Amino acid sequence: MQFKLESTDETTKARAGTMTLAHGKVETPIFMPVGTAGTVKGVHQRELTNDIDPDIILGNTYHLYLRPQVKILEMAGGLHKFMNWDRPILTDSGGYQVYSLSANRKIKEEGVKFKSHIDGSFHVFTPENVMEIQRSIGADIIMAFDECTPYPCEFDYAQRSMQMTHRWLDRCLEHLDKLPYKYDFEQTFFPIVQGSVYKELRVQSAEYIASVGAEGNAIGGLSVGEPAEEMYAMTEVVTNILPKDKPRYLMGVGTPINILENIALGIDMFDCVMPTRNGRNGMLFTAHGTINIKNKKWEDDFSVIDDMAITWVDTAYSKAYLRHLFTVNEMLGRQIATIHNLGFYLWLVREARKHILAGDFSGWKAQMVKQMDKRL
Repeated sequence: MQFKLESTDETTKARAGTMTLAHGKVETPIFMPVGTAGTVKGVHQRELTNDIDPDIILGNTYHLYLRPQVKILEMAGGLHKFMNWDRPILTDSGGYQVYSLSANRKIKEEGVKFKSHIDGSFHVFTPENVMEIQRSIGADIIMAFDECTPYPCEFDYAQRSMQMTHRWLDRCLEHLDKLPYKYDFEQTFFPIVQGSVYKELRVQSAEYIASVGAEGNAIGGLSVGEPAEEMYAMTEVVTNILPKDKPRYLMGVGTPINILENIALGIDMFDCVMPTRNGRNGMLFTAHGTINIKNKKWEDDFSVIDDMAITWVDTAYSKAYLRHLFTVNEMLGRQIATIHNLGFYLWLVREARKHILAGDFSGWKAQMVKQMDKRL
C-alpha cells in the first residue's frame, strides 16, 4: 500500500490523501459502506458502482467465516471474485462481533470460543486463524484480531483487555510472516488501538500500535455507547500519537456529524451500518437534517429527498413516493432509502475532501454540522 498525504487543513487536523491498494486508489477522507456478508445489504453491485460509487467497501471475517465459509471463498478465488467487485475491500477481523456476542462467548489468552448466532455451533477465533481466514477472504486491507471492550467498563478490565490485544497483535504479525498470499496481490495489515475511554490507556495503546510500523492504523472500541464528546476526546489523544504519514481508520463511526467532527481530528477512514440500517427503517440523512420518511407530513411533498446531495435516487423519486413505498411495505422503498443514505455519506466525505484541498474546511464543517443537527 502507498499513502500520499496531499493537504492538511490549517485550522483543524483534517487531511486529504490517496491510498493506492491492490484493487485501486482510495481518496481520503472516505466512508466505506458495510458489506458484512459479501453484500451491501439491499444494493446491487451495479448500483453500488454506478450510483453510490465508493472507492472501497467493508466485509466481515466473522460472518464470512460462518457463511459461505472459507472453503467456498477459496474455490471462488476470494471475495472480490465471489461477489463480482473489482475495487478495494477491507475486512474487520471479527473482534467487534465477538464483543456483540457477549452472552455466547468466552475470552481467554489463547483466543475466543463463541457460539454461532446461526445454528449454535461452537467455534474458536485466535489471532493466528483469523489471519488465515483473512488471507482466504482476500481483502486489500486486513485487521488485527482484538478485543472490543464495552462501555462502560472498569479501568482494570480495560487495561487487561488492551494488554491482551497488544499480545494478540504480536501473534498476528508473527503468524502473518509465515503465511503466503492466497491470490495474486498483496494485502495490507492494520493494527487496532484500544483502551476504552481512559486517556492513559489510549496513550499507551497508540504508542504501542505506532511502534509496530504498520502501513496504516485503526482506532477501535469507540462508538459503543459512550457520549460523543468522549469519543472525540479519545480520538484526539490517539491522532496526536499515530504517525501522520499513514492512514487512520476510526472503526464503526458513525453519524454524519460524528464523521465531520472526527475528520477535523485527523481521521481518514470510516465505516458504519447506520446509513443502511437506518435507511431500511425509513430514516434518511440529508444536508438539511434527518427525515423520518414514514411521517404523514411527507405524504404530498413531491420534492427530491435532498437538493444538496443529488443522486439518481433523488432525481427519480420524491419524498411522497418514497413514503408511499414504506406505507405499503414495498421492498423498493427500503432499497431507495439505503442507496440515498449511502450516496449522502459518500457525498459528505467527498465534499469534506474538496474543502480541505480548498483550504476552507473549518467554516464549511461548522455550517454543515449546524444544518444536519435537525429533525425535519
